[in-house]
Amino acid sequence: MGKFALLFLFLFFAGIFGALFYAPVLSVLVYQLVYFVNPDNSWWAASIPGLKYSFIAALLMLFMVMMRYKELSEISPWGKQPVFKWMFALLAIYGVMIFFAIVPEVHKPFTYDFAKLIIIMLAVYKLVNSEKALNACLWAYILGVTYIGYIAYSVGRDGQGRVEGIGMIDTGGDGNMTAAAMAPALILLTYMAWLGNKKIKVFAIFCGGFIANGIVLINSRGAFLGVVVGAFFFLLFMIFSRHQRKGQRGMAILIIIVGLAGTAYVADEAFWSRMETLEDIDDGSKSGSHRIDFWIATFDVLEDYPMGVGIQGYIELSPNYLPEHYFEGRKIGKAVHSTWFQALGEVGWLGFALFVMLLISTFKMSRNTKKYLIANNNYNAYFKMLALEGALLSFLVAASFINRARAEMLYWLILFIAIASNLYYLRFKESDAKKDRMNG
Repeated sequence: MGKFALLFLFLFFAGIFGALFYAPVLSVLVYQLVYFVNPDNSWWAASIPGLKYSFIAALLMLFMVMMRYKELSEISPWGKQPVFKWMFALLAIYGVMIFFAIVPEVHKPFTYDFAKLIIIMLAVYKLVNSEKALNACLWAYILGVTYIGYIAYSVGRDGQGRVEGIGMIDTGGDGNMTAAAMAPALILLTYMAWLGNKKIKVFAIFCGGFIANGIVLINSRGAFLGVVVGAFFFLLFMIFSRHQRKGQRGMAILIIIVGLAGTAYVADEAFWSRMETLEDIDDGSKSGSHRIDFWIATFDVLEDYPMGVGIQGYIELSPNYLPEHYFEGRKIGKAVHSTWFQALGEVGWLGFALFVMLLISTFKMSRNTKKYLIANNNYNAYFKMLALEGALLSFLVAASFINRARAEMLYWLILFIAIASNLYYLRFKESDAKKDRMNG
């Protein structure tokens, strides 16, 4: 049995034991371990028992919530977190579409998977109920994509100049999907490196190197744009925010220099050649050809199917709405290649509006949390909220060019903001209101 297999099994079973007898939040870390390592798709999978690791991890989390439900509900009530009502509303729309989907045999199981994802998000929200637990989850995410970066380095590019066949459980080995999930970690690492001690700074650079190199090897233009936009967002606040720590602007400039130097070091000619095609949306390449035509065709589809066409409905109907030359030598249709248009096509205008409201609600809650933190001079947490916003923004940019409307990583990033808002704002808002009533 290889060292990776042994390490995985040790962490998996040690995490289960720790969750049962020490800290329930360890069940979340076990789930993250399985999600990012994706043991069933690993090269060492044959040397470990054929267990349903993801199912076991999810069941463990639900068990821990059930065992401590009353206690957890007092500190992390679902009802006071508005993002969940939009998640449920969106899930309801997907549920209704089971009866109207163009490909119901595909839509139905994917809707069940989406329901499972929402349940998992609810469980994690209750279990991650301290700043220490949130930091542990953020580091678990960072370490998970660092591992994927290492795998990308070990595998190397294929004949097409890409790295495919690696990644999280729900990416199916697609390089662009994997890279999109990796990109937000670099924004979170920027925050960790800035406020961490020397050991954390060194470790952040180590992890960042593998993650950045992995994105370069995958050659994902969307992920590259996501990193640029997310990093620009966070560093802009570091430099120009009125709420400055000692040496903050200098550190931001240093991070920019280190980032540019690191990019120049890991990026090769193949990477820059691909990035040069960013301005050519209609580039005719295999991975992203003529996306604008695909996006515009969504409106034509909705004229005939205003409620949407369900999951994989666009692919099934695309030959009816796109020119014939797109399907020469193909036995299947074309995907829409955009999270926004994917949501619009799958669940129509109403579902798309709910999807947008979910994101608006997330950023609104983050804004309220930041206002509270500023009022209480908690600037470290304020910038953590900005880093979490930048991470979500980076994913949304990357996902604008691939179908990720139901991606687990998207909901994890939303959940991180929801958890942070509970830790830094909602709990204190309730206690402050009680004090005001007593004093009044």
